[in-house]
Amino acid sequence: MSKITIVGVLILLVSSSPAFGKSYLLYLEAQGVGGYSTEKDEAIYYSMNPLDVMQKPSVGVDYLQRFSSETGDWGSFALQMRLAYNEAYRATGENEFRVQLYNAFFKYKAGVADLWIGHSRIAFGLASYLDSHALLLQPLAMYGYGYDRDWGAGATRDFEWGNISVSYSTGSGMPIEFDGNYLVSARASYGVLSRDNYTIGFSSTYGKPIHTIGYEKIMPDPTRTFLVGTDFTYFWNNLESRFEAAAGEKMDENTYAFLWRLGVNFLDEDRMKLEAQPVYWKSNDDWLYEISGCFSYKLTSDVTLRTMYTYDGEMNDNRFVFQLYWYYKLL
Repeated sequence: MSKITIVGVLILLVSSSPAFGKSYLLYLEAQGVGGYSTEKDEAIYYSMNPLDVMQKPSVGVDYLQRFSSETGDWGSFALQMRLAYNEAYRATGENEFRVQLYNAFFKYKAGVADLWIGHSRIAFGLASYLDSHALLLQPLAMYGYGYDRDWGAGATRDFEWGNISVSYSTGSGMPIEFDGNYLVSARASYGVLSRDNYTIGFSSTYGKPIHTIGYEKIMPDPTRTFLVGTDFTYFWNNLESRFEAAAGEKMDENTYAFLWRLGVNFLDEDRMKLEAQPVYWKSNDDWLYEISGCFSYKLTSDVTLRTMYTYDGEMNDNRFVFQLYWYYKLL
């Protein structure tokens, strides 16, 4: 999908929204991201990897359109994208600024299940229900175990006891690629987080995805992947605990990974949070790890300040990152 098409769709939907009884939401977002890397011994303007999409100085929009009839809502369209600073442009020869497309999907309430098509979350791991779009700490999807978003289609159904979801996607992540690549994923969970304060999920994904980082293709050809995983989220008083693990085969190698994120909320409306997150994963014959700590403070209802320290064991790198995030409801 081209940049012109994306912007054109957004303008069309906003201009036609009164016909739907103003059943839409439009948010503006902007973030400043900067820090320092001891391994590079210089300032950095990203949170994880200069090729990756999380997090960079950017401005963007988050648009949601609901479609309704006399019997209630029957569908929705979501579009979330940013124009971000691309620090890797000097090495890759690309543009200094790049459009990052996150949500771009249509969802239909079919009764038996909610069906979606477009660019959305696949049915695997924490990333299937944890929105990390604005966060500095990331789940295993951003370490190569699944995708934050992928192009494809899926279905999800809620039950009294939990949820079942499935998806069929390209396995290319942010870019659209068709080179014999595909990914089939499924997840079943027990517990409704908003009601029970916990949920435990079991996932599996199989296919021949293309290994990408951000919009860059790392491997020339699709490679067989088969992963099984589990995730667990539990809220108790002001404590938050999230765990995720995955094991199987990817890029023709056996692999394992797990993370645990512990958070403590303070102040009214949980305006301040302290978090710690170790991540361990096996790549080839090496066990790699990152250990991170994050401080978040909501300055206002629209502005959040975050700071993160990460030690990367592979690179022997101490990374300090600061983020000022603004999310404002326009319509």
